[in-house]
Order: sequence, then structure tokens, then C-alpha cells
Amino acid sequence: MSTTTDKHNERIASMTFASVYPHYITKVEKKGRTLEELHQVITWLTGFDINKLNDLIDEKVTFKTFFEEASLHKNAYLIKGVICGYRVEEINNKLTQQVRYLDKLVDELAKGRKMEKILRTE
Repeated sequence: MSTTTDKHNERIASMTFASVYPHYITKVEKKGRTLEELHQVITWLTGFDINKLNDLIDEKVTFKTFFEEASLHKNAYLIKGVICGYRVEEINNKLTQQVRYLDKLVDELAKGRKMEKILRTE
């Protein structure tokens, strides 16, 4: 595993949540999970309700703004494992780590993991 570069971190920070969100939907629905489950996972991590989430999508906010406005769940640090070639618990850049937390949760949802495990309640 390698650490993220400044260029990689800047690219992630400047990406809009709205540009990635449809890919999250496709990924989970293709695996038989629902949009409601996706929203439950996003809400758990960020504290956003569906109205706030839709506002952020409509405003085309960057991931930087998205996570600045989020209230990260107190158990987010329990999200571990490899996503996109990076071990999430070892990512040094806070924002990149938060984006990868979200990616990891979506990945776990798509892989059929039980919601209790995804939401770190067990």
C-alpha cells in the first residue's frame, strides 16, 4: 500500500459529490441493495438527512465542502480495510480518508454485508 500524494488529495478534494453519487447508486443497486440503504449509510457517516443530501447534490459541492459540513459519526474510525488500493486507516490526509470511508461503506453495502456491520453497531 502506498500513501496518497498531494496531487491525489487535491483531486479528491475538488471532485463533486454529485459526480460520484450516481456511481454509488449504480454500484449498490446492481448488487440488489436499495437507494434507501445507500442513504442510511451516507446518513450514518455524515449526519446528513435526505433533504441536506439533496441540497448538497443540487449545489454540486466538492468533497471538501461535503465533509466540512458533515458531522462524522463517532465510530467512523472503526472503518478499516483496503479501498482503491489504500488501507483507509493508514491514509494521512483527513479529507481523503473521509472520502475513502464513504467509498468503503458503499463497497461493503454492495458486497451484501449486513447493515449492522456496515454501521459498526456490533
